[in-house]
Amino acid sequence: MATFSNHEIVTLAVYLLGGESKMVDTEDVAIKANGLAPGRFSWRKYADQINIENVRTFLSDAKKPKNGHMLIGSGKEGWMLTEEGREFAVRRMGEIQGADLARTRHTTVELQWMNRERNRMLVSEAFEKFKGGKSASISDQEAEAFFRLDDYVRGKARERRILRLLNTFGDDAELGDAVAMLAQQLKFKEEAHANGDGR
Repeated sequence: MATFSNHEIVTLAVYLLGGESKMVDTEDVAIKANGLAPGRFSWRKYADQINIENVRTFLSDAKKPKNGHMLIGSGKEGWMLTEEGREFAVRRMGEIQGADLARTRHTTVELQWMNRERNRMLVSEAFEKFKGGKSASISDQEAEAFFRLDDYVRGKARERRILRLLNTFGDDAELGDAVAMLAQQLKFKEEAHANGDGR
C-alpha cells in the first residue's frame, strides 16, 4: 500500500462517504478512516477503540493550505471536499489495497436533488450564454443565479454551495466546463471584494 499521511486518509474517507456533495459527520469519517488504515486512529491503551479527537485533528489539518486545502467544515457542521480534495481522492484512490473502497450510494433524496439541480442549471441564462459561446457576457448576477446564490448566502455557506455543485457536476459531460468556469468567475469576484476592489 502506498504511504498516506493521516490527513490524506481522512480526506479519502470523506470522499468514500459522499463528501463531494454533502457534509459528512466526524464519527462516520472516523469509522471509515479506521477501516482504510486499521489501528492508525486508535487509542494507544485501548487499541480496539477509535480516538475521535485524533480524527478531528487530522480533519482540521486537511483544511490547511500547507496540506493542500482538501476539506472545509468543522466537527460541528461536518466535512466536505474542496475541489483540490476531490481531485486528490480521485487520483489516489487506486493506491489503497485491501480496504473496502465501496462508496456510499446516493439516497433517493440526493438523486432527486441532483436531477432537479442539473435540469435547473441546463436552462439557466448563464448556461445558455456559455453554450452559445458568449461566456464573456455572463454577469456575476447570472453566475450567482446558476449556483442559487443571493445576498443572504455569504461566507462558508456560499463556499459550500458552490463546492457542492462543482464537485457533483464537475465531471458532467454537458455541464462540467460551465460549472468550473462560473465557479472560477465567482471566486475572482470574492477575491476582488476581499481586496477592496469589488464594486
